[in-house]
Amino acid sequence: MRVSECMSTDVKICAPDDTVQQAARTMREIDAGAIPVGENDRLVGMVTDRDIAIRAVADGRGPETTVRDVMSKEIRFCFDDEDTEEVAEHMADLKIRRLPVLNRDKRLIGIISLGDLSLSDGDASGEALSEISEPGGMHSQH
Repeated sequence: MRVSECMSTDVKICAPDDTVQQAARTMREIDAGAIPVGENDRLVGMVTDRDIAIRAVADGRGPETTVRDVMSKEIRFCFDDEDTEEVAEHMADLKIRRLPVLNRDKRLIGIISLGDLSLSDGDASGEALSEISEPGGMHSQH
C-alpha cells in the first residue's frame, strides 16, 4: 500500500514566527502532538508538544516564544508514493510516531502517523511501535 492511500490530508501548519502558545492551542484544537512548520510554501521544521515543554517551558521561556526558537529543524519526511511498510520501518529506525508527507515537488500534502499505518497494515505499524517505544535515542518529532 502507498502512503497516499492512508495518510491524513487535513494538515494544520504553523509559521516559524507564530508563538508557542498559538502552536499549543492549535495542537489542542486538532488533538495532535506535532505540527509541521511552513514558510514561503516550504516545510521548514516540526514543532511538538515536547519541543514546547523541553525547549521553551523548561528553559523559562514564556508563551510569546516563537516556534522558530523551539522547533526541530531537521525535518524527517516521506513521499506520498512510498510503500507503507518501508515508511513504518523508517519510522521505527528513527523512533518517531508521525511524518510529514511530501509530493515529489517537495510540497507538504499530508501527514502519516502510526495510527494511519495501523489501519492500513497492522503488522508493520505494530513492529514500528514496539521499536519506537524502546528506550534510548534522540528526541525528534515525537
